[in-house]
Amino acid sequence: MNQLVARVKNGRLVLDEPTALPEGAQVTLVVVDGDELDDEERVLLHAAIEEGLADAEAGRVVGVEEALAQIRSLRCESKPIGAP
Repeated sequence: MNQLVARVKNGRLVLDEPTALPEGAQVTLVVVDGDELDDEERVLLHAAIEEGLADAEAGRVVGVEEALAQIRSLRCESKPIGAP
């Protein structure tokens, strides 16, 4: 796979790299530093991060073993994961 790098300049994608692609070849560009969160999800993520930081600063943190125990307790006891 050929990797090409484009930059945004004045609202346009600018690609200035030599390539062996044939004339007229279609190239799909993918933003590599973005994510798939919408605005509402991003607000929720940032709120959760802030809440976690506040909890840590206040000493309200859960140890790894306790956290794993809490996660395990949330599993459905009647039907193991992967069971038909």
